[in-house]
Amino acid sequence: MLRERLGLLRRSISVGIVTEKYPYKPIEVPEGFRGKPVIDQDKCLGCGACVNACPPNALSMTDDLDRGVRVIKLFLGRCIFCGRCQDVCPVEAIKLTREFELASINHNDLYQEVALVMAKCMVCGKPYTTIRLVEHVASNLPREQRSHLLLCPDCREKHSSKKVSYARW
Repeated sequence: MLRERLGLLRRSISVGIVTEKYPYKPIEVPEGFRGKPVIDQDKCLGCGACVNACPPNALSMTDDLDRGVRVIKLFLGRCIFCGRCQDVCPVEAIKLTREFELASINHNDLYQEVALVMAKCMVCGKPYTTIRLVEHVASNLPREQRSHLLLCPDCREKHSSKKVSYARW
């Protein structure tokens, strides 16, 4: 028994100190570490791809039609740091940082909100998507197809059905 303990002591002395001095000395996280996600408000289109891809529903999207804004909300209390939101974002507006110390006394510190101005339909005036998303899609379409982007889905459907009914005659 004594011999085993002396062997263990000898082995621990040869290995040296392996304990980190955290929290007094910051820990260096490895490359590729998936920490707190952050949404870049200047890049976000409000497309909702991140919301659809989020497994724990840490991201949500609501349209405030009275104010004319779309709000993308990230709740870090539900986030599992999987990185799906970062993977599906078409403009790389969400990035996973290396920050992992997220403890907070205030529950509201765990939320991040992005509010984007919505575009209004040229026919009925109803807000239907964000202005940034319309501009992004328009930049990838031929000029003759861009006018349909200024219509909400309901008015676009009515406009398209009129063209189809006239084409039959």
